[in-house]
Amino acid sequence: MMNPKVVDHLFRHHYGKMVSILTRIFGLSNLEIIEDAIQDTFAQAILKWRNQFPENPEAWLTQAAKNRAIDLLRQSKATQKRIERVASGPAVSQLNEMFLDHEIEDSQLRMIFVACHPNLDSKEQIAFALKTISGFSTREIASALLINEDTVSKRLSRARKKIVKKSISFNFPDAHELPKRMARVMEVIYLTFNEGFHSNNKKILVRQDLCGEAIRLCKLMLKKEKLRSGELYALFALMCFHAARLESKISANNEIIDLRHQDRSKWLFPLIVLGNDAMNKAIETEEFSPYHFEAAIAAEHVRSPSFEKTNWHKILTYYQRLNELQFSEGSLVNMAMVQLQLGEYEAARANLERVRIKELGQRAYLYYGCFAEYYTKVKNIPEAVSYLDKTILRVTNELEKEHLLKKRDHLSALIK
Repeated sequence: MMNPKVVDHLFRHHYGKMVSILTRIFGLSNLEIIEDAIQDTFAQAILKWRNQFPENPEAWLTQAAKNRAIDLLRQSKATQKRIERVASGPAVSQLNEMFLDHEIEDSQLRMIFVACHPNLDSKEQIAFALKTISGFSTREIASALLINEDTVSKRLSRARKKIVKKSISFNFPDAHELPKRMARVMEVIYLTFNEGFHSNNKKILVRQDLCGEAIRLCKLMLKKEKLRSGELYALFALMCFHAARLESKISANNEIIDLRHQDRSKWLFPLIVLGNDAMNKAIETEEFSPYHFEAAIAAEHVRSPSFEKTNWHKILTYYQRLNELQFSEGSLVNMAMVQLQLGEYEAARANLERVRIKELGQRAYLYYGCFAEYYTKVKNIPEAVSYLDKTILRVTNELEKEHLLKKRDHLSALIK
């Protein structure tokens, strides 16, 4: 009896590959048909594999999807000649070459640049990337981005229509466009990782699938020499350092464990080594990006033997440099949190008072949480409890809410 989880695993790991390859064959204008063909293929696999599981399931899926796409495309006269070239004759050997590992990676890289094309809205880019490159379902995208499935469907539909209308090509950007296009690709990867590392989902705090996919895409980019840069290596290092701590963020009882109390023996050393190697390449450049400083901060945390022995002075310097390079309200909150660890209470309060709370959006609860920490440090417990109440009202994740409620109850007991 075949385990349905096997098909789910194959779908997640091979959907993006299949979409990319078939798009390279049949063109972006047929993207919706290609996606339908792949969906049909996986539905067939669930039925046919019940009795006999193929020796090479990935090859079976790819061939079946290709055949299904050809069947669907035969209905269109405009693509008839193209289909004839693909389905028979000398093109068959050329077609088979497209399924070699390096060609699959090449096709996926092309699709990444399609997904992050400037003609697409930023919200459409992330939804389209998760769907087309990473194989996330509409429901999974809705859950990851905190929107309903209908909104996801509309974004995906708009993205596909714009790709056709704007005649976006399935090619790498020209050399003069590459830096700007790479910046957006890295931003999409960064946002995808962040949503996984600290999810806004109500039930799940950590989405390891999103983190893993972001790292995979970044690693894919680094394989191509012309796409490598200090900034890309810094982004990869940053994600490796953060991902190394994922296993220690949630307890066996599904409770949040803050950085101070995490079991550092659970941190994945191979990922830290991988991050260090990437960081060494990242600092070969003369110009440092925000990713460089974020990675440097993350590196300080993973190299510290304990929370108390963390080099908070160095981390504060990195945050200050980051804020000079790319000001954000979030950086002010982070600097304040570090200053609280250093006992610089008034400096921390001054930074918090500079924060424009509305600019923090869904992360506004971090501001109130930081103020609660400030009042705890200066021994004003009633005010600390008051700010924890404000934090609890604004936090969306249930695990975080439970963590904060316990913290508030502990402080409230001190008042009595």
